[in-house]
Amino acid sequence: MNNLTKTVQFERISIIDALRGFALAGIVICHVVENYIGGMPSNSFNESVHQGVTDHIVDNFIGILLRGKFIALFSFLFGLSFFIQMDNGRKRGNYFGGRFFWRLVILFAIGYLHHLFYRGDILTIYASLGLLLIPFYKMNSKWIYIVSILLFLGLGRFVVFGLTHGEGVFNSLPTDGNASQVTAYYDILKNGSINDVFSWNATTGHLEKLEFQYGIFGRAYFTFAFFLLGLLVGRNGFFNRFREDKKITKKVLAYSAIGLLVSIGIMIGGFASMGQNFNMNSWNAMVGFTGMDLANASMTIMYIVFFTMLFRKSNWEKRLLKFAPYGRMALTNYVLQSIIFTFILFGWGLGYIGELRQSYTFLIAIVFIGLQMWLSRLWLKHFNYGPLEWLWRSLTFFRIFPFKK
Repeated sequence: MNNLTKTVQFERISIIDALRGFALAGIVICHVVENYIGGMPSNSFNESVHQGVTDHIVDNFIGILLRGKFIALFSFLFGLSFFIQMDNGRKRGNYFGGRFFWRLVILFAIGYLHHLFYRGDILTIYASLGLLLIPFYKMNSKWIYIVSILLFLGLGRFVVFGLTHGEGVFNSLPTDGNASQVTAYYDILKNGSINDVFSWNATTGHLEKLEFQYGIFGRAYFTFAFFLLGLLVGRNGFFNRFREDKKITKKVLAYSAIGLLVSIGIMIGGFASMGQNFNMNSWNAMVGFTGMDLANASMTIMYIVFFTMLFRKSNWEKRLLKFAPYGRMALTNYVLQSIIFTFILFGWGLGYIGELRQSYTFLIAIVFIGLQMWLSRLWLKHFNYGPLEWLWRSLTFFRIFPFKK
């Protein structure tokens, strides 16, 4: 059996790597334009980065087309990758659940170090939520569908709100850009030392992230729903035959478009029903936020379908495959982006936070993505893995994998 484990190899599915790179590109744009604040921006920051019409256009473009959609796509791919790893282990004759558990422990450690630089880190959330994926691997697909649908419909948010009536579970999240907690953190980012940033992120920043994930905003429940959707798509084997399954993509696209229209109606209805007296601590707001999540989910699924349909065309496949090396090194690129840009933006580095208009940071993000894509392609010509991917894999299997080609 050990010999079998060593000799059985599985081909990477290039469209999945390309999709992961595409998702990462959208995430980077959001983070750079947000100046890696990872939370509510202060009013002074908003005023300084919105100096003209183009800045507002960029802000609306990101808010409507990128924010919430690409991190959801990243989450979908995490669930899909989970299935692929578990299924590959099954084909080798080994149960991969224990190994995957250990793999998540390593990811949590990497994520926690990353979180010290950037409190919007998603790796620690993926690592903790990923533990819940393991029992779902052998579960009947019908029950996985039911759980994912309930989560998409806001079950987690509604349960939390019913129990807390809007009070914070881990910490209270400010909704006013002039709140003392918001301005204090922004001052640390702008003027504090790296130890100040690490200290805040390791304590208050971590509690605020947990509140955003598991409180009434419910980001973690939405993320786990996409984990399950990725697991289901992996079980279905769609990406092994995506070139032939043209009817299913058209159906999914049509259903997603309908879902988008319905969810926008739910969002508008929920928020509009409160009139001018917007109140976070109300069932109407919970319905509005759920409509927003459903709209993001519908658009994310539409992006997956559009990407797949384009990938079937040979001329577009060549273009989209340029994202594949970027996606193969997603962990390294994700962490490296945060370290580089927190150095450029935060006070412990060059201190440009709030000094650049949103239209400028948008262009900087595009250039940086292009640079990382080029470097990833160049790196993988000489090495088998990205640095953090190699470390993660070697620690997972307790052996040193060949690094250099």
